[in-house]
Amino acid sequence: MIEEEIEVDVDIKTRADKFHKFIRRSQHVPKATHYIKGCDLLEGEWGKVGSILLWKLVFDGEPRVSKDMIEVIDEEKNVIQLRVLEGPLKKEYKSFLKTMKVMSPKHGGPGSVVKWNMKYERIDQNVDHPNRLLQFFVEVTKEIDQYLLSKD
Repeated sequence: MIEEEIEVDVDIKTRADKFHKFIRRSQHVPKATHYIKGCDLLEGEWGKVGSILLWKLVFDGEPRVSKDMIEVIDEEKNVIQLRVLEGPLKKEYKSFLKTMKVMSPKHGGPGSVVKWNMKYERIDQNVDHPNRLLQFFVEVTKEIDQYLLSKD
Protein backbone atom coordinates (compact mmCIF):
# COMPACT_ATOMS: atom_id res chain seq x y z
CA MET A 1 0.00 0.00 0.00
CA ILE A 2 1.01 3.62 -0.44
CA GLU A 3 0.78 6.59 1.88
CA GLU A 4 -2.38 8.60 1.30
CA GLU A 5 -3.52 11.98 2.53
CA ILE A 6 -6.71 13.91 3.27
CA GLU A 7 -7.21 17.36 4.73
CA VAL A 8 -9.81 19.93 5.62
CA ASP A 9 -9.84 23.63 6.49
CA VAL A 10 -11.99 24.88 9.37
CA ASP A 11 -12.73 28.59 9.74
CA ILE A 12 -12.64 29.75 13.36
CA LYS A 13 -12.99 33.08 15.13
CA THR A 14 -10.10 32.60 17.57
CA ARG A 15 -6.66 34.07 16.78
CA ALA A 16 -4.19 31.54 15.34
CA ASP A 17 -1.60 31.91 18.11
CA LYS A 18 -4.20 31.55 20.87
CA PHE A 19 -5.75 28.41 19.33
CA HIS A 20 -2.33 26.80 18.75
CA LYS A 21 -1.17 27.60 22.29
CA PHE A 22 -4.32 26.02 23.75
CA ILE A 23 -3.96 22.82 21.69
CA ARG A 24 -0.25 22.60 22.50
CA ARG A 25 -1.21 22.41 26.18
CA SER A 26 -3.10 19.19 25.53
CA GLN A 27 -4.08 18.67 29.15
CA HIS A 28 -6.58 21.55 28.83
CA VAL A 29 -8.36 20.29 25.69
CA PRO A 30 -10.92 18.12 27.58
CA LYS A 31 -12.34 21.29 29.20
CA ALA A 32 -13.28 22.65 25.78
CA THR A 33 -15.02 19.76 24.01
CA HIS A 34 -17.31 16.91 25.00
CA TYR A 35 -15.54 14.62 22.50
CA ILE A 36 -12.27 14.53 24.46
CA LYS A 37 -12.62 13.06 27.95
CA GLY A 38 -8.99 13.22 29.00
CA CYS A 39 -5.38 13.54 27.96
CA ASP A 40 -2.62 11.98 30.06
CA LEU A 41 1.10 12.62 29.72
CA LEU A 42 2.82 9.22 29.60
CA GLU A 43 6.36 10.37 28.76
CA GLY A 44 8.18 13.66 28.35
CA GLU A 45 6.82 17.15 29.04
CA TRP A 46 3.55 18.81 28.06
CA GLY A 47 3.87 20.48 24.67
CA LYS A 48 7.36 19.12 23.89
CA VAL A 49 8.52 17.09 20.88
CA GLY A 50 8.96 13.41 21.73
CA SER A 51 6.33 13.45 24.47
CA ILE A 52 3.79 10.64 24.48
CA LEU A 53 0.13 11.37 25.20
CA LEU A 54 -2.81 9.09 25.91
CA TRP A 55 -6.04 10.62 24.58
CA LYS A 56 -9.39 9.41 25.95
CA LEU A 57 -12.17 10.32 23.56
CA VAL A 58 -15.61 9.51 22.25
CA PHE A 59 -15.72 8.75 18.52
CA ASP A 60 -18.91 7.63 16.78
CA GLY A 61 -20.51 7.36 20.22
CA GLU A 62 -17.91 4.86 21.43
CA PRO A 63 -15.17 5.45 24.02
CA ARG A 64 -11.67 5.11 22.57
CA VAL A 65 -8.08 5.75 23.48
CA SER A 66 -5.20 6.81 21.28
CA LYS A 67 -1.54 6.82 22.25
CA ASP A 68 0.23 9.52 20.24
CA MET A 69 3.75 10.93 20.08
CA ILE A 70 4.34 14.62 19.42
CA GLU A 71 6.63 14.74 16.37
CA VAL A 72 6.54 18.46 15.55
CA ILE A 73 5.70 21.64 17.42
CA ASP A 74 6.41 24.83 15.51
CA GLU A 75 5.31 27.88 17.47
CA GLU A 76 6.13 30.32 14.65
CA LYS A 77 4.04 28.45 12.06
CA ASN A 78 1.44 27.27 14.62
CA VAL A 79 1.92 23.60 13.67
CA ILE A 80 1.47 20.49 15.80
CA GLN A 81 2.04 16.99 14.44
CA LEU A 82 1.13 13.76 16.22
CA ARG A 83 1.96 10.17 15.22
CA VAL A 84 -0.46 7.48 16.35
CA LEU A 85 1.44 4.76 18.22
CA GLU A 86 -1.40 2.63 19.62
CA GLY A 87 -5.17 2.46 19.52
CA PRO A 88 -8.00 1.48 17.17
CA LEU A 89 -6.44 3.33 14.21
CA LYS A 90 -3.43 1.00 14.33
CA LYS A 91 -5.75 -1.92 13.57
CA GLU A 92 -6.64 -0.41 10.18
CA TYR A 93 -3.61 1.71 9.29
CA LYS A 94 0.08 0.80 9.21
CA SER A 95 0.93 4.42 9.93
CA PHE A 96 -1.14 7.47 10.83
CA LEU A 97 0.10 11.06 11.16
CA LYS A 98 -2.17 13.96 12.21
CA THR A 99 -1.06 17.54 11.55
CA MET A 100 -2.82 20.71 12.66
CA LYS A 101 -1.74 24.08 11.27
CA VAL A 102 -3.46 27.30 12.34
CA MET A 103 -3.17 30.20 9.88
CA SER A 104 -4.46 33.70 9.37
CA PRO A 105 -7.37 33.85 6.88
CA LYS A 106 -6.33 34.08 3.21
CA HIS A 107 -8.36 37.23 2.64
CA GLY A 108 -7.40 38.99 5.84
CA GLY A 109 -10.00 39.80 8.44
CA PRO A 110 -10.61 38.37 11.89
CA GLY A 111 -10.23 34.78 12.99
CA SER A 112 -8.09 31.96 11.67
CA VAL A 113 -8.13 28.84 9.54
CA VAL A 114 -7.29 25.46 11.08
CA LYS A 115 -5.95 22.98 8.54
CA TRP A 116 -6.16 19.34 9.60
CA ASN A 117 -4.06 16.98 7.51
CA MET A 118 -3.93 13.22 7.87
CA LYS A 119 -1.30 11.05 6.22
CA TYR A 120 -1.91 7.35 6.52
CA GLU A 121 -1.19 3.96 5.04
CA ARG A 122 -4.13 1.56 5.03
CA ILE A 123 -3.51 -2.07 5.91
CA ASP A 124 -5.46 -3.09 2.78
CA GLN A 125 -7.91 -1.69 0.23
CA ASN A 126 -10.91 -2.80 2.33
CA VAL A 127 -10.09 -0.20 4.99
CA ASP A 128 -11.98 3.06 4.50
CA HIS A 129 -10.28 6.40 4.18
CA PRO A 130 -10.55 8.23 7.54
CA ASN A 131 -13.18 10.75 6.42
CA ARG A 132 -15.29 10.26 9.58
CA LEU A 133 -12.22 10.97 11.70
CA LEU A 134 -11.53 14.11 9.70
CA GLN A 135 -15.11 15.25 10.39
CA PHE A 136 -14.57 14.43 14.07
CA PHE A 137 -11.64 16.88 14.11
CA VAL A 138 -13.81 19.53 12.43
CA GLU A 139 -16.37 19.19 15.24
CA VAL A 140 -13.70 19.21 17.96
CA THR A 141 -12.14 22.33 16.41
CA LYS A 142 -15.48 24.14 16.37
CA GLU A 143 -16.17 23.29 20.01
CA ILE A 144 -12.71 24.46 21.10
CA ASP A 145 -13.20 27.68 19.15
CA GLN A 146 -16.49 28.34 20.97
CA TYR A 147 -14.86 27.57 24.32
CA LEU A 148 -11.96 29.96 23.70
CA LEU A 149 -14.32 32.71 22.51
CA SER A 150 -16.35 32.33 25.70
CA LYS A 151 -13.17 32.93 27.73
CA ASP A 152 -12.38 36.30 26.09
